This record gives sequence, structure tokens and C-alpha cells, in this order.
Amino acid sequence: MKMIKMMVMLAAFAMAAPISAEVPEEAEANAAPADTTPAAPATVEEIASGVCAGCHNADGNSVIPINPILAGQHAEYITKQLMDFKAIGDALPKRNSPVMSAMVATLSQEDMEALGAYYAKQTAIPSQIAAKEKLVETGKILYHGGNLGNEVPACASCHGPTGAGIPPHYPAVAGQHTEYIMTQLELFNKAERGDDNNNVMQKVLTRMNPLQKRAVSAYISTMR
Repeated sequence: MKMIKMMVMLAAFAMAAPISAEVPEEAEANAAPADTTPAAPATVEEIASGVCAGCHNADGNSVIPINPILAGQHAEYITKQLMDFKAIGDALPKRNSPVMSAMVATLSQEDMEALGAYYAKQTAIPSQIAAKEKLVETGKILYHGGNLGNEVPACASCHGPTGAGIPPHYPAVAGQHTEYIMTQLELFNKAERGDDNNNVMQKVLTRMNPLQKRAVSAYISTMR
């Protein structure tokens, strides 16, 4: 009797084996096909919040003194700077910044134009870092009147009396961080900022002493 029961159980297992072996194939056949639809391009808001926010904040109002405030800047100027940071082929980028070159490496020209337009529409929050009053006073004179003795032209002649700039070549500077302005003036002075205004800025800055550069930078940060 036990032998008969054993034979019945073995027969049942033998009949069930092919069925269970077919289950993965059936499941695979009924599985949904892999989605091969290309991912949608990132929106400008996604780029700003994902790529740029760490240094400039998503709305372009950087609170880090060495990083520029982009909010309210001219769209054409921002786009050009982004393009200058990008290496094309084997050629070196026009502006030397390993950090920025890495940030723009995957951006298309359309992305950079979109970022320029996006930041231009944002409301700028001027630098909130306090500046010394005497420096500001000296800087105000230099910005609006220049220094005839050293043949230093007024900054206002290119950047406007209110610091609003003249697009696309002359950026808005009003309310920009002192430290960022100072860094850029030094780069222009050493001819290490490779863009189309380098020669003009270098000629001006070689006639200015460090105190004058600091004073102008401090005044610019207070402009509203």
C-alpha cells in the first residue's frame, strides 16, 4: 500500500514539473516591454536648481561673497559667460575656471540661452555684506568721476550711473558682492580673464592701486 502511495506522489510531481517550468517563460512573455522613450530634456528650472544652486542659489541670488549674484543680470551677458567657460573640442575655454567648465560641460547653447533668460527675470537681492564707510565714499568718487591724475575713466561710463550696465558687453554691477568684484578686477589686471573686454579693463586697472580697487568694489556692493 505504501508503495502505491509513493508511486502516485511521484507521478503527481512529474506531471507538475513541466507546468512549473513554464511559469517564468509565460511571465516573461506577458511582461511589459522596456521603456525606450528618451528622457525629456531638463527644464531651465531643473538646471538652475540642480546644477547652479549650490553656488548661486536657484534664483541666482548668491549669498557666497566670492560667487556672483546672477539674478537680474542681462541675459546676453550671462549666456556669453557660460559659453566662454565651455571647452569646445580640444580648445581651451576662453575663461579659465575648472569649476565652471565642469558645470557647463553638458549644457547646450540652448540651455545656456535659457539660463540667461531665466536669471535675467529673477529679482536681484543686493549684497548684504557691510562695507566700510570711508571706502564707500572713495569708491563713489572713482565710480562716477574716475581719476584724472591717473587717467582712470569713470566706471559709470561703461556700467552706467546706477550700475545697470550696457548689454551685452557691460554687465550690471550694482549690489554685487565686494569680494567677487575684487577678484574679477584682479583677473582683468593680470589679463587672466579671457573675454572681449579684457584689454579695456586691463588698461584701466593697471592705473589703479589696490586701495582704489577695493574702494570701487565696496561702493558697487552698496549700489541699489
